[in-house]
Amino acid sequence: MSTQKMSYGAHARAILALGLPLIGGHLGQIAIGVTDTVMLGWYGVEELAAQGVAGSLFFVLFLMGSGFAWAVMPMVASFHAERDETNLRRATRMGLWLSLGFAVLALPVMVMAESVLLALGQTEQVAALGAEYLSIAGWGIIPALLVMTFKSYLAALERTQIVLWITLAAALTNALANYAFIFGNWGAPAWGIAGAAVASLVTQFVMVIGVIGYALIVLPEHQLLKRLWRPDWEMLGKVFRLGLPIGLTNLSEVGLFAASAFMMGWLGTIPLAAHNIALQLASITFMVHLGLSNVATIRAGNAYGRGDLDHMLRGARTVIVMSLGMAVATIVLFIALPEPLISLFMDRDEPARNQILEIGVLLLALAALFQLVDGAQVIALGLLRGVQDTTVPMVLAGVSYWLVGMPASYILGFVLDWGGPGIWLGLVLGLACAGVALMLRFWTVSVPRLGRITGQRSVSAQ
Repeated sequence: MSTQKMSYGAHARAILALGLPLIGGHLGQIAIGVTDTVMLGWYGVEELAAQGVAGSLFFVLFLMGSGFAWAVMPMVASFHAERDETNLRRATRMGLWLSLGFAVLALPVMVMAESVLLALGQTEQVAALGAEYLSIAGWGIIPALLVMTFKSYLAALERTQIVLWITLAAALTNALANYAFIFGNWGAPAWGIAGAAVASLVTQFVMVIGVIGYALIVLPEHQLLKRLWRPDWEMLGKVFRLGLPIGLTNLSEVGLFAASAFMMGWLGTIPLAAHNIALQLASITFMVHLGLSNVATIRAGNAYGRGDLDHMLRGARTVIVMSLGMAVATIVLFIALPEPLISLFMDRDEPARNQILEIGVLLLALAALFQLVDGAQVIALGLLRGVQDTTVPMVLAGVSYWLVGMPASYILGFVLDWGGPGIWLGLVLGLACAGVALMLRFWTVSVPRLGRITGQRSVSAQ
């Protein structure tokens, strides 16, 4: 199918129109975790450290389960381009089935969190506080994964504005609930880390009500919840086969960062607190790259459905350049203003403030170093998911993160005794390996293969 070529400027404008609300939505989502970190940092270093490792465990399970939700995005984008509303509905429904099933299977890990955290080498106090947090917040994985599925469905339909507004409303809810339940303000009980968990759980339910309400009211023609209980084994298999590699790829990456948090915990509470702060700052900037990656998935999936390879490649080049520009800006920010940024997460009277700052400044310099490669790997993943190429990228990511990054973190951090900076340098090496391998996969394997498919479609149409 031939279409009029868009200029690179037009591609950039289209990417921003679709991507800015997605980026804002991701920033709103990360603001929930940042708010927990900031307010618990004001409350106490032990609680901050415990929430860091407990949150990492939750995030590992959440991102693995999100694979099925993220599989919905390229499938819905492709079906939407083909004007196939029946399969669009089928894919979304089975994404909801798989997301809910995974959430139920993940709940026992939350219940046994203290044993898990102790087995991972955390102190008894950190493990106990982390378990207290997850015994409440862990239930939020059910609404959280359902929200991810609905957000993928809406984003694939290019309805990104509502995703932004619902996420911002949830972030505001979380901040207010944290302020009330952590410190006991406005007559609420002062529950400390348990209060942060209650706030997170309330926030997840606000979001799921918002996205379901919007889908049912504004898009009634898709009838997503009608006869939702009826199985659709054929489509469930398709979503599962596309989503499982995405989930395992997510697990590989977030598992690398979670393992780094556990290793920082071996060094002590103060290094772990510094790690948690630096990682939150790096996560904020990463949300921009993740939003651009989602745009890459949607636009590549749409072009793939239409068989328009030239449009896909122009869009791919544009989104890569935009991600590169964001990475350069972040590097400048992290190197120029490390202490003011880290200080936002601590009370001025915190006794360990100077020690946390000393470690945090070094970690933030390394976070600046991995901005380029982290952006490259997530953009490449987005493009590959758009063309429904997920299995080999899963292997490439797993090798990069766990056979390069994880051993490097351990060797540099503990064998060579470089401590926290050594652990983070290992992260940089793993991400760099993934970025190079995944970009090569897209440009040297996926693109030529798609060129052949497009050529075959053109011949068939003649």
